[in-house]
Amino acid sequence: MKKTLAMALVATTALSNGAFAQEITEFRIGILGGENAQDRMNSYQCLADYTTEALGVETKLFAPADYNGVIQGLLGGTIDMAWLGASAYAATYLQDPNVVEPVLIKVNVDGSVGYHSIGFARVDSGVTSLDDMEGKVFGFGDPNSTSGYLIPSIEIPQYKDGITMETGAYFGEVRFTGGHEQTIVAVNNGDIDAGVTWADGQGNWEDGYNSGALRKAVDAGLVDMNEMVEIWKSNVIPEGPVVLRTALPDDVKATMTALVDGLHERDADCAYGVAAGDTLGFQPVTHAMYESIVAARQAVIGN
Repeated sequence: MKKTLAMALVATTALSNGAFAQEITEFRIGILGGENAQDRMNSYQCLADYTTEALGVETKLFAPADYNGVIQGLLGGTIDMAWLGASAYAATYLQDPNVVEPVLIKVNVDGSVGYHSIGFARVDSGVTSLDDMEGKVFGFGDPNSTSGYLIPSIEIPQYKDGITMETGAYFGEVRFTGGHEQTIVAVNNGDIDAGVTWADGQGNWEDGYNSGALRKAVDAGLVDMNEMVEIWKSNVIPEGPVVLRTALPDDVKATMTALVDGLHERDADCAYGVAAGDTLGFQPVTHAMYESIVAARQAVIGN
């Protein structure tokens, strides 16, 4: 992976000799779950290096075991920046609408800014659709995941009469695995009959699509997509936002927004790791993009 720190933005490099040290003493980036903690840390290390160069202070990475760890870190002021899923952002907003600011959204290779929740099973399981899942074990990632729970919990019961998210009602068991990677591994190992995860839905199935948890699992050698079959796909979901803690100094927020916004152009390999696959980078976003997700989460989960 390229480590071309000298190519950091001119504006931020000019301020990298301690100008921000008078305002902040460190910068803390939270990494939402989706793969194991060490792989998450490895994918974000290049961004941490760029951040240290740009701000002139130590950058620390945090990879909590679940989504709520990042949410609570933002709410408690122990995490300064994170790329959240839309539902995790909604959870943060509903608990304190002023604690973070959404600043950037990931852009797919076709210029769109959405993704899908993907239901999948092993080819040799005999499951090809939700019709085949009656009485079987369905895995979901994290209660705070948009694609791993919120959207499936709304859209899957709409598939046909009789489907609910209650264990034993239609599915034999509805099980939380703890995260996207755990779901993929559990399906691959036959521990559950099917699961849901996230992907942009673009590119080739055998690659795990262009970006998302399936693509990361393929890259890590955890799964052969030729052994998997897609059994369900959600409607388009807005990509989650990169958020910054509102209380940060304005120049710190401006610098970090510019750094992440320009990451793809500066270091495509780094952007690939941070964005979980092939993208065109990031573009500005506001809270308005997530109002429907906030309303959906409030209706389904409450906060």
